[in-house]
Amino acid sequence: MPRTNFQELLDAGVHFGHLKRKWNPNMEPYVFMEKNGIHIIDLQKTIVKIDEAAAAINQIAKSGRRILFVATKKQAKDLVSDLVKSTGMPYVTERWPGGMLTNFPTIRKAVKKMITIDKMANEPSWTNLSKREKLQITRQRAKLEKILGSISDLTRLPAALFVVDVLKEKIAVREAQRLGIPIFAMVDTNSNPDGIDFVIPANDDASQSIKLIVGIMTDSIKEGLSERKFEKEKEEADAAASRLAKKKAKEDAAAAKVAEAKAKSEEKSEDK
Repeated sequence: MPRTNFQELLDAGVHFGHLKRKWNPNMEPYVFMEKNGIHIIDLQKTIVKIDEAAAAINQIAKSGRRILFVATKKQAKDLVSDLVKSTGMPYVTERWPGGMLTNFPTIRKAVKKMITIDKMANEPSWTNLSKREKLQITRQRAKLEKILGSISDLTRLPAALFVVDVLKEKIAVREAQRLGIPIFAMVDTNSNPDGIDFVIPANDDASQSIKLIVGIMTDSIKEGLSERKFEKEKEEADAAASRLAKKKAKEDAAAAKVAEAKAKSEEKSEDK
């Protein structure tokens, strides 16, 4: 069953591309027509690409790996953070910290520093610091929180990136490509789809378009997480049933030995 339909995409304005003079020729396969100097995206192809991306994201979430969402443009940041928070996946909606993927150990050090400051604030020694020192540390903590707060639990490189606007997030895209991390992205007609593993041809400027497509991806993640939870519970139940069956088999074997020993003892008594 398709994750969305033509009318939903149409209502959200997913079909509106950029001006013809701003287009990237590599997006030609996804352009349906030109109207009033604006390229119109082929929504039938968008539907297919959304389904492909959602299915792949579902499998990543089901495997227990993380997907990092990147959307720092004004009309996307709040929408994306609200949608992604509910899945527990990491996201970057402020400035992309250069080297976040290619220099991941350094980013982890900064996150640990933030955690250390939190611990420090709960220790008795905190009260001995001057107001100025506390203010400096608090400001440093706030700065780290703004940039890295949403990825504080990302202990290893993500399994994939989901990007809103590959032109705006070109540094993130370049880092992921360098490391061979799969990229899912909303790609508008002014962008280059080459090097993007899962291209979703769509309007990446309209808030309703972003909300619809990112919402479909986060719903797919939730489904994957639910399936993972169900399978784990089933495995645990099967393991418990297996342990119980083994225990019963041992008890039955022990009971059979006792019965056999008793029978032999009775036979000896009769022989006497």
